[in-house]
Amino acid sequence: MKKKLWLSAIVAAVVLASCAKKADLGGHQEAAQKVYVAPGEHDEFYGFMSGGFNGQLGIYGLPSGRHLYTVPIFSQAPVNGYGYSEETKDMLKTSYGFIPWGDAHHPELSQTDGVPDGRWLFINENNTPRIARVDLKTFRTDEIIEIPNSAGNHASSFVTMNTEYVSAATRFSVPVDGGNKDVAIDSYKENFGGTITFVKVSQEGHMNIEFQLLVPGFNYDLSHAGKGISDGWAFFTTYNTEQAHTLLEINASQADKDFIAAINWKKAVEYVKSGKGKKMSGLHTVNHFDHKKGTAVSELRKEVITLNPKDNPGIIYFLPTPKSPHGVDVDPSGRFIVGGGKLATVLPVHSFEKMIKAIEDKAFEGEAGGIPILKYDAVIHAEVENPGLGPLHTEFDGKGFAYTTAFLSSEVVKWSLETFEVVDRIDTYYSPGHLMIPGGDSRKPWGKYLVVLNKITKDRYLPTGPELFHSAQLIDISGDKMKLLLDFPTEGEPHYAQGIAAEIIKNNQVRFFPLADNGHEWAAKSEKETEVIRKGNVVHVKMTSIRSHFMPDNIEGIKVGDEVYFHVTNLEQDWDLPHGFSILGNNNAELLIMPGETLTIKWTPTREGIFPFYCTDFCSALHQEMQGYIRVSAKNSNTPIKFNSPK
Repeated sequence: MKKKLWLSAIVAAVVLASCAKKADLGGHQEAAQKVYVAPGEHDEFYGFMSGGFNGQLGIYGLPSGRHLYTVPIFSQAPVNGYGYSEETKDMLKTSYGFIPWGDAHHPELSQTDGVPDGRWLFINENNTPRIARVDLKTFRTDEIIEIPNSAGNHASSFVTMNTEYVSAATRFSVPVDGGNKDVAIDSYKENFGGTITFVKVSQEGHMNIEFQLLVPGFNYDLSHAGKGISDGWAFFTTYNTEQAHTLLEINASQADKDFIAAINWKKAVEYVKSGKGKKMSGLHTVNHFDHKKGTAVSELRKEVITLNPKDNPGIIYFLPTPKSPHGVDVDPSGRFIVGGGKLATVLPVHSFEKMIKAIEDKAFEGEAGGIPILKYDAVIHAEVENPGLGPLHTEFDGKGFAYTTAFLSSEVVKWSLETFEVVDRIDTYYSPGHLMIPGGDSRKPWGKYLVVLNKITKDRYLPTGPELFHSAQLIDISGDKMKLLLDFPTEGEPHYAQGIAAEIIKNNQVRFFPLADNGHEWAAKSEKETEVIRKGNVVHVKMTSIRSHFMPDNIEGIKVGDEVYFHVTNLEQDWDLPHGFSILGNNNAELLIMPGETLTIKWTPTREGIFPFYCTDFCSALHQEMQGYIRVSAKNSNTPIKFNSPK
């Protein structure tokens, strides 16, 4: 009897445990259903997340959180040879030389009438100041422009309402007058200055620095352009208005208020067109990919046009903003400018209409560097109470609500644009920086999901030693209450993200490059055009790849110390059929060549012998057979060039 009771107790315990698990599953069932994307189906949104210190751009599907692709931008990428191939090396040229790494922070989608249009994505590089443009038909980096007279390109890259301009501002002020020169660091207040740069974007997407504004030597942090009634203006947060140069965590946190710089960029353009601008030294590169030639081209420019607000009034006004503001965000109507004072106890909401009236009334409380400071009470519309500890960034759902991250209290706070009261809050895991609502910084947010980008992961995923990827969390904002749906890890350190409905982009994708349009100097558009050409100690190999062989696949007559350029053309004309190329002992990277494309890798053999090469991308059932051999002879040998060819 006791045995039966004992067995019954065990069964009951198992049943209860099973029921508990089912109940727990039921509690997450709704969230699981909302993020589930069935096999073969597509996500509703693209999510574009900066890679931070990996220098790249991560592409994620939403709501699934699936990592779809990484776009190489400011850092070399061995996965496909970007920055290693002869065609892409020039994309990473700067006035400092070849820079193979970058720190990518803030992606921004191109806009038409203040709405993301799916043409391009711009992203900044913080360390060696640059802005890149990614073509969203190919998800490739098409152009990179360097920003001179700047250091720490953080308040970048933010577009105006119709992508007339993309802007950038220096995070670290440096000696600007006469170029970055050798001065004592403790002469900061006398010699250091900042710049705010407006880069003109042509209809084709080409970028050119139209002018730089010379501004006081503060730290310029983030930006957003106006929209709607505030179109023609752009707003930049500043901190370190104390102009400290050491231990900024203490010395740049003294003032109760710093500033948001309100810039009338349309007025600045008028000044430039009327000849008010002055030329100043500004060494910088402009790198773009020439699609006709199939290779990148780099141009070095030496000057920029500058405007000094002291000599050109009405360009800039300072809005006092508590305290050490980080983000500055403009609501969909363009009426409200929200400053994320990360050391403030309130969230300040400035009024654009009040700002214009204050300017007209000359409601100034002083000036800084010749720039008028507007009175706080004259421009403030409301202060959101209890916004969490360490408010940083705000985005909007298009339904009358704003959402702000609180870094220290690890939460997202939802508040009303009508009453300016907090209506909901949700915990995050952990320490959120930026957040993203698809279209959330535009005139027409989609307002369905919110992605919060957390700086600390800790226990969210299986541990991977001391280094953990950061955490993105997907939150449902379709109802009155925010609901956490999903965690997913992200590459690098995403600082900011953008989102757009997938239908705007996905049907415009380039699937392969027409072979007939290949204008590369060394393209072989058929196997009959393949050849090996020696010019002194330089050898050019015009090679083709197709399932499942290279032509030629046996080459002799290469000598130790030769500079060998393999120009490989992928003859395929079908989607998703790349071919790789790798050779034993090469000291840079492989190539990954898309259908119809030609790419080049340089190889310098250092010893004699037989060197195999092969396709690195599994392309067919006979992929393993896709290989070849290079014979390398002594430097002074007389071995003639010899290769197989269908000629």
